[in-house]
Amino acid sequence: MFDTHCHLNFHDFDADRADVIAQAYAAGVARVLLPAIDLETSRDVTAMAAAHNGLYCAVGVHPNSTATFGDSTLADLRALASAPKVVAIGEIGLDYYWNKSPKDRQAAAFAAQLELASALELPVIIHDRDAHEDTLAILEAWARTLPASLQGRAGVLHSCSAPLPIAQRAVALGFYIGFTGPLTFKKSEELQAVARALPPDRLLVETDAPYLTPEPFRGKRNSPAYIPYIVDRLASIHGMTSAQMAAQTTDNALRLFGITP
Repeated sequence: MFDTHCHLNFHDFDADRADVIAQAYAAGVARVLLPAIDLETSRDVTAMAAAHNGLYCAVGVHPNSTATFGDSTLADLRALASAPKVVAIGEIGLDYYWNKSPKDRQAAAFAAQLELASALELPVIIHDRDAHEDTLAILEAWARTLPASLQGRAGVLHSCSAPLPIAQRAVALGFYIGFTGPLTFKKSEELQAVARALPPDRLLVETDAPYLTPEPFRGKRNSPAYIPYIVDRLASIHGMTSAQMAAQTTDNALRLFGITP
């Protein structure tokens, strides 16, 4: 299995990071992708991925960290993207929930990082919170300029919270859709309906650890070892066995991020 979004570099894991990684491997999670949220974490994840088998990473600036984004930020990201095991640009996008950065600053940083991804021929990891229409409008314009190498694997809508029409528009652009712990919650019928309506070859599984912990561990720190619970729920939604869904979502992730098995 492949946890395609996990913040193992966060301080929540400082006391037992090696054990968490070992527990993930023991649970059948052979690969974990570490996204960044700013330049500091971009440096952290590139170093961590280089030091561990099975870890990959993305570099980028989260919308909530874009207030000071500028040309020098972009230049630093370009340099960091050349590090071994960098397989995407992210997480990037728009966040209108927290409003920690002005919308125009978020949009400018988003567009600049999308252009960088195209130039480097890397897919993108998209953060979209309460900004569905604006996010898709930007992505639709960007998708028209994609190089051939990114067509059909433009990126992923991370931790999907969007309604089905938005998710379907993203899939039509060549995006995958990532599902996290809330898919396992008892009152997640709407989210489960979105997952059910999407083709299995466009699904990814993520923990977003240490956040969004699935049942039956809700309320505790999340861990990449909990990916099987999300796989199990997706499998039941699509009438597949857990082994089939694990293989499908792993193949999807390897294809998206250009990783050779």
